[in-house]
Amino acid sequence: MPELHFPWLELAILLPLIGSLIVRFPKDREKARRISVGFAFATLLAAICEWIDFVRLGQFEAHDHWDVVAAFAHQNVLVIDELSAPLFPLAALLYLLTIYSTLKTKVSRFSMSGTLVSEAILLATFSCRSGWLLVALLAIGVAPVYHELSIRRKESARVYLIHMMTFIGCLTLGYAILPADAALAPDRPGFATLIAGGLLTFGALIRSGIAPVHCWMTDLFDRASFGTAMLTVAPMPGAYAIMRLVLPVAPTWAMQAIAVVSLITAVYAASMAVVETDSRRLYCYLFLSHSSLVLAGLELVTTIGLTGALCLWISIGLSLGGLGLVLRSIESRVGRVDLARYNGLYDHAPMLAGLFLLTGLASIGFPGTIGFVGIELMIEGAAAVSPIVGGAVVVATALCGIAIIRAYFRIFTGTQVTSPISLAAKPSERIAVIVLTFLILGGGLFPQPGVSSRHHAAEHLISRRPGADPLPDHTLTPQQVRQNQ
Repeated sequence: MPELHFPWLELAILLPLIGSLIVRFPKDREKARRISVGFAFATLLAAICEWIDFVRLGQFEAHDHWDVVAAFAHQNVLVIDELSAPLFPLAALLYLLTIYSTLKTKVSRFSMSGTLVSEAILLATFSCRSGWLLVALLAIGVAPVYHELSIRRKESARVYLIHMMTFIGCLTLGYAILPADAALAPDRPGFATLIAGGLLTFGALIRSGIAPVHCWMTDLFDRASFGTAMLTVAPMPGAYAIMRLVLPVAPTWAMQAIAVVSLITAVYAASMAVVETDSRRLYCYLFLSHSSLVLAGLELVTTIGLTGALCLWISIGLSLGGLGLVLRSIESRVGRVDLARYNGLYDHAPMLAGLFLLTGLASIGFPGTIGFVGIELMIEGAAAVSPIVGGAVVVATALCGIAIIRAYFRIFTGTQVTSPISLAAKPSERIAVIVLTFLILGGGLFPQPGVSSRHHAAEHLISRRPGADPLPDHTLTPQQVRQNQ
């Protein structure tokens, strides 16, 4: 396996860990925020350099330049491939923008140290290929959120803890009883493989919030800070667990059955978003509907459907991540927004209103935005499996669009309000708006590089399932063609 030219993966993981230790010392929380922004920005630079380094290699996968963990595990542990390469900078960008856009009034309630620890754990998860270590990292990722709920905010963490303990237990037990040769014949699984695959799937679906095991997600948005809740769900580590632990061993019929369950959740969550009157729960249901569409595409096990799901994964991270930042900024000014009445905030924050509409429309695949191609490919891939499945994708997307437009009018129009203080966007929020606008519109107007990368990754992932057709030479990079010859 080729290696990166520099240990970008280890650097990106170590930087937020070091930063989390340093920001504990300053008593001035604003100074701690500035230090956190510096480390988050350095982490993003390392993640972008990792992506560039990987693309220049022209390979499907590569391990870190040092990979110190490999010396103890006797295998390459820190590995990046076409699936996880763009997820690395996406996660780092979401953490940076969340920390950077945190206002002074919210610094004391938002743990900078805990956020940096969570970022390090997430980046380690996205770069991990060892099964047991991946299970351990997914389990460790539960701790920072539980600490915020029970220690910092003195909130009840019972619902979150019950679901996460079930999630950890299913992953641990399922991977423990998974036969070593389970991936050799996924369409002819033995009894042990079926049980193990069922446990792994159920655990990953709990982490992804698939109905009816989704109540922990709505409870999290009610009790945790908005930033923490958003960063817990937006990168979709549950989907990554399915790709690494479930896809190689699950039979095709089982994956398609799970896709149907995901589509049911997508329609249900979109329907709930249409009638929701609380801004946080609205965001939660919107994200749940979109993430369920991603899971449905990942589990269709067709090239078009998987390509659409991988494109949608990136676009949702940017669009709904940006939508969450807008709602968080509004909430920091006026508190939790009541969608049962008109709030009329457009005159006070027109830039936030514009970003709300842009990110919301991008999440449902509005033409010219980064989500357009992903939604189109998802619909085509789902319709190829069944017209009913394709119709469910259309219905879920349409309902989400109705919910977003309804929320826009309720938050920004309908009345005129006066405020003794300025509610306009701060400089840090304006920079976040510019960055997200550039990425959302740039990815929509020039989609070919991203789609080609996601299509190539989808073909490789499907070709690695036993019994799949070999990858044709025209889809390989020039370096791979020369190696095969």
